[in-house]
Amino acid sequence: MTENATSPAWARYSTAFPNAVDRTTDFFTLGPDLPSLDHRLFGDLRGKRVVDLGCGMGHGSIALARQGAKVIAVDADPTQIAHARVLAEQHAVKIELHHADLADIAFCRSASVDLLISCYALAGIQDLDRIFRQAHRVLQPEAAFLFSLPHPFTTLLRAAGDGSIRVARASNSRLPLGEGPMITYPHQFADLHTSLTRANFRIDVMLEPEPDASTQAFNPGAGWLPTTLVVRARKEGS
Repeated sequence: MTENATSPAWARYSTAFPNAVDRTTDFFTLGPDLPSLDHRLFGDLRGKRVVDLGCGMGHGSIALARQGAKVIAVDADPTQIAHARVLAEQHAVKIELHHADLADIAFCRSASVDLLISCYALAGIQDLDRIFRQAHRVLQPEAAFLFSLPHPFTTLLRAAGDGSIRVARASNSRLPLGEGPMITYPHQFADLHTSLTRANFRIDVMLEPEPDASTQAFNPGAGWLPTTLVVRARKEGS
């Protein structure tokens, strides 16, 4: 049984965020409520090989390429890939685009990637173990896997008709939110830690950025709870 979400926040950020087509390509945004965290989280990208997993319309991929990265952009939606291709042409940047399942990146050689990054796309994946295993395979030792998700606190909330915010589900619920392409699987802190550790990753950064007040209409929890969870994990072993 699927629980219905009352906010588009559970959809892929690339398409759900208001004015998604006009998103910035000046820096890689990890969520609708975040400023630039580029240099803080992944530093100088010149000459680095970067995979944008779940690239959506390609804004983030273009931002990475403009910083000098060699970008491989992957998305399971052919329409999104088509958007990304047009956008890359408009910005005159070169991006390697792949229409593929996010856990099927066999076109990347083992230990060949310097950074793997994903904005909200993993929210649509129920079994993250497959993703984490593939990420570990393609990353170089000690390279980072940086991703963002809807914060697990906000998946508990819904906006009521009277404008109030209510807790609508149990904190340990694993039932998905939404339906079809708008579906979101809640991922709890413990689940993420267990799956990453099992795939031989070490978490070195976990952020709960303070939401921007401008996102309150977009997410019912904004202004009260963190809306985005940012995780950076590093590959251990070979």
